[in-house]
Amino acid sequence: MSEKTLTRMDLSEAVFREVGLSRNESAELVESVLQHMSDALVRGEQVKISAFGTFSVRDKAARVGRNPKTGEEVPIQPRRVLTFRPSHLMKEQVAEGNKR
Repeated sequence: MSEKTLTRMDLSEAVFREVGLSRNESAELVESVLQHMSDALVRGEQVKISAFGTFSVRDKAARVGRNPKTGEEVPIQPRRVLTFRPSHLMKEQVAEGNKR
């Protein structure tokens, strides 16, 4: 498995090469898209990207957890968590990559 991480800079560089915008315009486009996605998630909306997957926010209720080291019960506060569900196409592509 590769240790490479895809960064915002990598995305803007790909936009620069593929679309032909300037490097600054490419970086601004990537930032704008990510900001729109973030804003929608903060509002509690889903973000669906065709053939990639769906990002959504889920509310988790308060519960009692346990410290695995001491066994002591600890209350866990209610919270919102970000979830990602990959599309079937993305799952297939990842599975195919594992076969190489």
